[in-house]
Amino acid sequence: MIPFIHLGRVTLSTYGFMLATAAFTAYYVTRAELHRRHLDPARAPWIMLVLTISSLVFAKLYYLMFDQPSGWTLHPARLVDGTGFTAYGALIGSFAAGLLMARLYRMPALQLFDVLSVGWVLGYGICRIGCFLSGDGCYGIPTSLPWGMSFPDGLVPTSQRVHPTPLYEFITSAAIALYLWRLGSPSRRVPVATGMVFAQALIWSSIARFLVEFIKLNPPLWLGLVNAQWVAMILTACGLLLWWRLRQGGPAAIGVATPLKRATAGRRH
Repeated sequence: MIPFIHLGRVTLSTYGFMLATAAFTAYYVTRAELHRRHLDPARAPWIMLVLTISSLVFAKLYYLMFDQPSGWTLHPARLVDGTGFTAYGALIGSFAAGLLMARLYRMPALQLFDVLSVGWVLGYGICRIGCFLSGDGCYGIPTSLPWGMSFPDGLVPTSQRVHPTPLYEFITSAAIALYLWRLGSPSRRVPVATGMVFAQALIWSSIARFLVEFIKLNPPLWLGLVNAQWVAMILTACGLLLWWRLRQGGPAAIGVATPLKRATAGRRH
């Protein structure tokens, strides 16, 4: 594995590099989503800047509070180091920032979350490539399968052949992102209700995370399930509830608004 890239006197973390790659990918996907939905793509940089900053801050805080509580009390400087970011913390941060940006741009929150969902899911998968390259311990349990891998030079080294779970998560995330992209296409004969892309992003991503945790090394929290699995069940339930509500009410019941049209996007703020 390659935890770090050395360029002369400069040392780059491969996880940090993939984190930046994920942010840029999410930006371009979000811009493309705004464009194909006939919304103002010029808002994409500001939306993604706020979401990225909020995601990083909450990802770190979640890690310190739930995964390393002693690290928070004894080493507060770890808030600004380059390790310890959690996906669910990033989700909380991006969700809160999304609500803020939706209010700022006078846009229905579910509409903005639909726009962001593909980038969210794909960006998560790209971050998992960073976990794979750095060998940070997110790999799985030992396996005799032919694609099992060892991480002798990883940040958390192991000489055993284990499940390369970061690759599993990247593949499933890419597949889910492709499905969501097609689901939200404006060219569909019957467009889905506003919020449906977001609902299915919650459902399928959470199910995928729940299942992969069975072959990862995280210690159980309660009833044999790890912390990530309990959070995944909550998010799946939220997604199913939103999906059911949208199926019951239909597009008209939730108001498919289309602000930020390019026809009115000539003014710059």
